[in-house]
Amino acid sequence: MTATATFKIGTRGSPLALVQAEAVATPLREQGVEVEIVPVRTEGDRRLDARLADVGGKGLFVREIEQMLLAGALDCAVHSLKDLPANLPAGLALAAFPERADPRDVLVARERTRFEDLRPGAVLGTSSPRRRALALALRPDLVVEPIRGNVDTRLRRLERGAFDGVLLAAAGLARLGLTAPHAQPLDPEVFVPAVGQGVLAIEARADDRRAGALLERLDHAATRACALAERAYLRRLGASCNSPMAAHAVIAAGTLRMTALVASEDGRKVLRGSASASPAAPEGLGRRLAEALLEQGAASVTALRPEAPWPA
Repeated sequence: MTATATFKIGTRGSPLALVQAEAVATPLREQGVEVEIVPVRTEGDRRLDARLADVGGKGLFVREIEQMLLAGALDCAVHSLKDLPANLPAGLALAAFPERADPRDVLVARERTRFEDLRPGAVLGTSSPRRRALALALRPDLVVEPIRGNVDTRLRRLERGAFDGVLLAAAGLARLGLTAPHAQPLDPEVFVPAVGQGVLAIEARADDRRAGALLERLDHAATRACALAERAYLRRLGASCNSPMAAHAVIAAGTLRMTALVASEDGRKVLRGSASASPAAPEGLGRRLAEALLEQGAASVTALRPEAPWPA
């Protein structure tokens, strides 16, 4: 590719995905780079009526984009990190993680109320096994039903009375500029966020020096450390998109700390753990915390395919 060639960014075509891609395109344009955003309709977008676990998992939202990236039709791809499987295709790498947005989950209700004050039997909408399990663990009296579609679609269904509340990511609402009138952010120490929630991942070919040089300027060191710790935890557990599990890392006072959990689908059993390490060793922290939960019996709580532990 010549120095003056247009830099092509691949993304899903949803309103949120396009906003996220633009958040990467803007600083590149400020560097004088000519940028084109290329929307890609993925299999996950074509099958919004199906449960992810039944049709192949969250990888369905990235497969076509990664194929175009490997073929050279794109120079990078912008994903929500939580949509990426634990292992990338050979030849691809995560070139940059911009600074993380709010990682919390949010309850958006039809009426002004808190999660703990929802009426018995209230109906919550979410298609996340993690959110479902945590909601039922905290409030087994609730009814949790699946809901798919983009954020606007979910909010419209809420307004029409299909649900008493929906569980959404705070980052998605903020990036879309949506202010829900009855929104309660949920404590990330209790309602532990998904791996990578609030993080954008910029994927590129591992051998593309031009893309690597441009994208490394967008990388946020603290976000990278947290993202690598959380993904190492995910990889060690061998969790699928249907595994109710979570991990959330933060850096405070120079220490990387991570909280994690594994739950049964019905929320009746929840294993929790936390650990700390230097930000310079994020992957070791993630694997160590995963191993601690495996020792507690995590593989008997939900479907996991753990990787082999590191040598002692």
